[in-house]
Amino acid sequence: MKKSLIIICFLAGLVFPTSGIGQDFAMPGESFLKTYSEKQTAEEKLSFFYQTSDRYTFHSAYDWLDRINADLTSAIQKQDSAAIRTYHLIRAQLYYDLGNYKRAASLSQELYPELESMDTLSLQRLLNLMDENYGKLRQFDKQIEIRERKRQFGISENISFYDIYSNLGLHRKAMEQYIEEVKKTVDSSDFYQQAVYNNQIGQFLLSEKSSATAMTYFKKAQGYIVVFVNDINQVRTREEIDNASLLKAVVEGNIGKAHILQNEQEEALPYLENSLGVLSSLSSEAYKDEKAVNILALASAYLDLGNYRKARQYLTGDFDTFQPELQIRRNRMLADYYQATGDSGREAVYLKNAMRLQDSINALEAFNQKERLVTIVASEELEKEKLKNKEQELMLAEGREVMEAQDMRINLVFISLVFTLLGFAGLVYAYLKSIKNQRLIAEQKRIIENSLVEKDSLLKEIHHRVKNNLQMVSSLLSLQTKNTRSKAAIEALEEGKTRVKAMALIHQKLYQNDDLSVIEMQGYIESLINSIQSVFRKGGHSINITIDAEGVELDIDRAIPIGLILNELVSNSFKYAFPEDYENGRIYIHIQNSKEGGFFEYTDNGVGLPDDSESRSENSMGIRLIKRLVNQLQSNLNIDKTAEGVRFWFNFK
Repeated sequence: MKKSLIIICFLAGLVFPTSGIGQDFAMPGESFLKTYSEKQTAEEKLSFFYQTSDRYTFHSAYDWLDRINADLTSAIQKQDSAAIRTYHLIRAQLYYDLGNYKRAASLSQELYPELESMDTLSLQRLLNLMDENYGKLRQFDKQIEIRERKRQFGISENISFYDIYSNLGLHRKAMEQYIEEVKKTVDSSDFYQQAVYNNQIGQFLLSEKSSATAMTYFKKAQGYIVVFVNDINQVRTREEIDNASLLKAVVEGNIGKAHILQNEQEEALPYLENSLGVLSSLSSEAYKDEKAVNILALASAYLDLGNYRKARQYLTGDFDTFQPELQIRRNRMLADYYQATGDSGREAVYLKNAMRLQDSINALEAFNQKERLVTIVASEELEKEKLKNKEQELMLAEGREVMEAQDMRINLVFISLVFTLLGFAGLVYAYLKSIKNQRLIAEQKRIIENSLVEKDSLLKEIHHRVKNNLQMVSSLLSLQTKNTRSKAAIEALEEGKTRVKAMALIHQKLYQNDDLSVIEMQGYIESLINSIQSVFRKGGHSINITIDAEGVELDIDRAIPIGLILNELVSNSFKYAFPEDYENGRIYIHIQNSKEGGFFEYTDNGVGLPDDSESRSENSMGIRLIKRLVNQLQSNLNIDKTAEGVRFWFNFK
């Protein structure tokens, strides 16, 4: 059987060359976003969105987000609750595809209380999204809760933990549980399932540094997928062929990484380059982390081979990932590159970047690791206990039937006595178990309270470090300004410095507050205005600035965009609205926040906007940045040209 499989793989390879895989992933055609817009109902748009796997071929996820926001605004105006829920689900998926897992989790959590009112398909999509998103955020306790809900709704029969164990670094335990749960479900005649199964086993082994054994499984997976595609007895759909090509590219990337672990860099290069070529041809955001891993593997191989030009090409090229572990590896490899090329200054910079990222990860992991392990183990034991109880219930039911057949002639008094004793034993057992549970709950409560105190301390330290890092960036920009002679470049650097300071002030206010969740806006805006005045050297002698934001507190997700918007508006007023001879200049800033929503208003009585302001705004980085920030707040920017100056305003949630 093994010899036959090898022969088939060889012949199939002749008609399924490696270099051709993935070339037709993005077929030419009409804009998917246009087709989406032509759909009449929210349900039709939702179905089309999820059925279009290559939806980012012609338009980016940001373009889709603008379209969905417009649909959501329309649904809110019509008070169509079902459509609102549908567009919220699509937005959550878009933020996940963009790698903004925190925002995706927030939107998903808003829909979570409405599970009972959702149709089956939307329910499944939401729970699957939350499952994957919490895995990316490493919030494994919440991920386990979602999996329990999936089982309750019939989406999955059992709760699995192997992927969570692997994310925690327990790769051997993850592999053992994966084999126990999945091997019995794999159809031996389904070559695609066999390829997926063997590739996953190989990945567990590769994570354990068992490269030789992992290579064996990867080669088996490669053989199975080739046989799957070239099986002349089966007619494959376009989707099946595409999925097989993608899986083959992933497997080849894993083979390349296994070669590197065995110090076989030359052998690794063709596998990694072919895999990266296929993954880069995809429009999907789902495999950007896999692409980043392959890029790092290629850079590592070229560094070991002494080809520093190729190594730098990969390290400084497109590296689109939000995973901090991968960013740490990239910074360390850049440090190795600059060490090899004799640039000790840049080597130190990248080593410091890697150390800062590692410190942040270590701090968060030290806080969460113990609690996560306790949660997972407790959930797994609970799952086993449930299965054991079901088996015991079945055994007891069978025993009762036997006893009823055999005990027809036994005295009723004896039967009553037996059941009385059993009941008493059950009450004693229940009482003892109740006491044990109460003690366990008290201990867990104490652990959680201590963890919360530690969490606040860690968060303050993180915000402090972020503020210091941003101040360092601001100082670097100042140094660059002193060494720059171009007036335009100096202005650009100064603008960048004010934006950095605006963000640094946020983190400074956070770690100085007792409440780490909100920013007091009155004091923040005053500090921001002082910072901007120091840059533009207008001490306010003829400009009266009024700030009306007393008592307004905003979370960091809203405070940062509003701070950056104010930075742009105030800077523009100082630069353009008030000439040197302008008298009685006034700036009015008003922010309010309530349960119904927030309101932002900025007014100055300067020279106003020019007649061609609309066309010029398209080329103005400041206005485009303001509009993008307002969109991030789920609103639209309004600009009113008044008799005295200009007024900017918008509502926000």
